[in-house]
Amino acid sequence: MGEDRKMEFGDLLKVIGEFGRFQKLLVFLLCIPNFLTPFHMFGQVFIVTEVTHYCNTSWIRGFGWNLTEVEELNLTVPRKSDGSLEECRMFTPGQGSLQFNSTEKCRDGWVYPEVPQPTLRTEFNLVCDRKNLNDISQSILMAGVLVGALVFGPLSDRIGSRNMILFSLFLMGSFGIGAGFAPNLYVYIALRFVVGSAFAGISISMAALSSEWVGASYRPLAMIITHCCNAMGQMALAGLAYGIRNWRLYQIVGSVPALCLFFYIWILPSSARWLVTRGKIEEAKKVIRRAASINKRSVSEELLNKLAPEKKAKSGDVLDLFRKPHLRKLLLIMAWVWFVDSLVYYGVSLHVEDFGLDIYRTQLVFGAIELPARASCIFLLQWLGRKKCQAGWLLLAGVICLIIPAIPKSNVEEDSH
Repeated sequence: MGEDRKMEFGDLLKVIGEFGRFQKLLVFLLCIPNFLTPFHMFGQVFIVTEVTHYCNTSWIRGFGWNLTEVEELNLTVPRKSDGSLEECRMFTPGQGSLQFNSTEKCRDGWVYPEVPQPTLRTEFNLVCDRKNLNDISQSILMAGVLVGALVFGPLSDRIGSRNMILFSLFLMGSFGIGAGFAPNLYVYIALRFVVGSAFAGISISMAALSSEWVGASYRPLAMIITHCCNAMGQMALAGLAYGIRNWRLYQIVGSVPALCLFFYIWILPSSARWLVTRGKIEEAKKVIRRAASINKRSVSEELLNKLAPEKKAKSGDVLDLFRKPHLRKLLLIMAWVWFVDSLVYYGVSLHVEDFGLDIYRTQLVFGAIELPARASCIFLLQWLGRKKCQAGWLLLAGVICLIIPAIPKSNVEEDSH
């Protein structure tokens, strides 16, 4: 008799509505964090743009010679074959004289004559031998994403996707603001590592919360809508970075909105499915009644009383994914797909400056292109299915990646003017 009273949450979801006003409001709430994440994931591209620089040779003034700035540069900094100043070398200073037959690395930092606002590159001197630190910092950000996925994914199952979203938003906002006050590059990198972890926590938990409240037939639509908001965030990133050139101010302005979502504490719903699995039946009933009310549906107490924790299946471990041939094959294929997809997507997105075009317009176009690409998946998934869609998009991306290097550089430079 006890077994007859049990009811699956998926069946109850059909009663209260699989994609009613409640679910649409939830998707809207999840769209806002998705809109904000590009400010953190791709923002560094705009605060480390290439700038003109050369060695700081103010030491020549100690000789007591009355020289103009141009004369100082001519005497202390060698020139390239095209007449421009060497960026990473200077003439070796001697005792009261200069040795024009030998050069050395910059001793006292660099000068950036054309930078009105401080950037991450100019403030921490990410040029010459230190140039690779920019790429290293981006790699550490991605390492944070990896660690966040490994830590916050399982933690989301324990504390609930709602709580994980709130916690991750707090981390992203507070540590993002903290990065704007970093006294040196290493503190900045450490703070950005936490931001990357928070990004993973937000992404995983939002996908879980959405799928647990939205009916199975509407889940692709809900996910694609939130992804489209991410594309709009990339477009907004171009405007934000164009309007704010001071890198510290950019970090603060781009991070504050995440903290402004503190009101989610009161309006973001918990997953009723998760509450049921945790045995919190009364809390689950309360959330379900609220969802039914917003959807203008009625749910009887009789149905609610049928809610009961599901029997716990035998717990497994990660090794089970490799022991079973079908799971092992699926895991390896999806791991490779995600690896390739991330390598190409982030590899291109984090190097928009290398296209030789205006970086802000390029970023705007990147975001705009993603809108129809993501939106088209609503229909392509129904028409072709997931497998063919995945294969088709990967093939198209691969072909385009092969075509891009074949485009003559002269044509790109002409188009940029």
